[in-house]
Amino acid sequence: MCGIVGGIAQRNVVPILLEGLKRLEYRGYDSAGMAIINNRQICRQREVGKVKGLELLLESHPLSGNVGIAHTRWATHGKPSTANAHPHVSGNKVAVVHNGIIENHELLKNMQLKNGHEFTSQTDTEVIVHEIYDAMKATNDLVAAVKLAIKKLDGAYALGIVSVDDPDVLVACRKGSPLVIGVGIGEYFIASDVAALLPVTQRFIFLEDGDIAAIRLDKLVIYDIDGRVVNRSIKESKLTVDAVDKGDYRHYMLKEIYEQPFAILQTLEGRFINNRLQESSFGHNACEVFDNIKAIQIIACGTSYHAGLVARYWFEEIARVPCSVEVASEFRYRTPVVTEDTLIVTISQSGETADTLAALQEAKRLGAKYSLTICNVPESSLVRESDLALMTRAGPEIGVASTKAFTTQLVVLLLLVIAVGRRFKLSGKVEQKITCELFDLPGNIEKILLLNNEIKVLAEQFAEKHHALFLGRGTHYPIAMEGALKLKEISYIHAEAYPAGELKHGPLALIDSDMPVVTVAPNNSLLEKLKSNMQEVSARGGQLIVFMDETLNPASDDSVRIIKVPQVENEVSAIAYTIPLQLLAYHVAVLKGTDIDQPRNLAKSVTVE
Repeated sequence: MCGIVGGIAQRNVVPILLEGLKRLEYRGYDSAGMAIINNRQICRQREVGKVKGLELLLESHPLSGNVGIAHTRWATHGKPSTANAHPHVSGNKVAVVHNGIIENHELLKNMQLKNGHEFTSQTDTEVIVHEIYDAMKATNDLVAAVKLAIKKLDGAYALGIVSVDDPDVLVACRKGSPLVIGVGIGEYFIASDVAALLPVTQRFIFLEDGDIAAIRLDKLVIYDIDGRVVNRSIKESKLTVDAVDKGDYRHYMLKEIYEQPFAILQTLEGRFINNRLQESSFGHNACEVFDNIKAIQIIACGTSYHAGLVARYWFEEIARVPCSVEVASEFRYRTPVVTEDTLIVTISQSGETADTLAALQEAKRLGAKYSLTICNVPESSLVRESDLALMTRAGPEIGVASTKAFTTQLVVLLLLVIAVGRRFKLSGKVEQKITCELFDLPGNIEKILLLNNEIKVLAEQFAEKHHALFLGRGTHYPIAMEGALKLKEISYIHAEAYPAGELKHGPLALIDSDMPVVTVAPNNSLLEKLKSNMQEVSARGGQLIVFMDETLNPASDDSVRIIKVPQVENEVSAIAYTIPLQLLAYHVAVLKGTDIDQPRNLAKSVTVE
């Protein structure tokens, strides 16, 4: 959720921290702040709203220094305000930035109030800085104080900490929230995401859960959860600064929609030899795992959950493997039955989604023997926690509303269907057919993107709307769900999706001349059933908008708006039909004048419960 950046260098770190915040703004944009150590004083500036506001404040009230921390916030405890913005300070001696939630903060706060601390914010973070301040009195050493303080914290955190009493050290630690160290030449930086630090380094150390890093100009020491000094390897990132720039596009979301053909090619690259999927792509022991499973359990949140719903159709129809799908936040709090021959599949763009990670850990506790994660970040917590992993290779996705991460997740899930299906009912002929369809998919998506201008005109029908329905059948029902989610996320139109066959079981009551009904209509075995559902809408005066296979020739009807979609084969059509729904949501949001890349109340990486 929140974004952390910090640095210790022989140069002024303020411009670097500010640029880092801009690159982390997808993680939160309620407020932003920075604290710098200068002449043994904490110099701090904070501002409500986006990072631009902090940038303007720093122009009129500049900061300068060689050691500092900064933060962009997504509010959990306390509304957006200057007082609640990070960094938080105690006794003008210690400053902290925090991503996560401290679950026992009320207990700690009551104890600290009795000890004479005054609270200036409504946040859970303030108890952390007071605990470190008190520990500093006993130890007079920032690293030792942090070690003592975090023992009292229950919950999740990534922390960046500086102190005037130990001004030559930057402390970083993590438990349940991501944090990386950027390694420069005679300088170090910390951040929630490597993208924040690409302008200064491509060399990174990924802290593991429980790690505490004491970072000095001439020395980096990392302690593990048991307090032992450990070595963490330096990884070279292949990302470039340009990878997280908008280029000539108006918004990151539009750029990422158009990047999907290339992202899918990247996802497929190197995973086939002579057009045959290599199971080693999933991990060195993948064959052994796949040989022993009898069912699939998919756990995910949000858009990733929709990807799982599509995959359920594939697993059961194509491979004839039992598959269940559940929202992670529900799975972890009920009492599910998990058999040891079930493969637990987690899906997460960041690999740090708190509910999904906790659900995986709960599944293991309940006896699950095998686990696989599908995500976009190789060094993430879910990858480390899982037996097998397959990266989506979508590249950085800055727009909060997921686009290319979703379609590459679907591609990877179809690869998993092939690998597992070989042990069940998937024939070699069908496998080869799906493989060809996957390699044709990038070109077919390029053709679908040519509908952009037509969809831009269509979006005008939604300019004054407040509600919309989305319909689909089979694998296209979850695609309708994803289309509805995209519309509500970035245009703030209330949108819901239904299996088209459910219309007469309630939703028909909503149909009138003011209700757009968006229908996904590929040319498949369910088409005739879907046509009947569309007639139910038309008969009641609904505004029917149909994304239809170009090979179909429906009867002329002035009440129906049809967008002809280039033909794609059935197995991958769910992936292809996602694209026009993304474009529709985007162009409606442009007309609505909303903040497309940073929609209100949302953040990209949900690392808190």
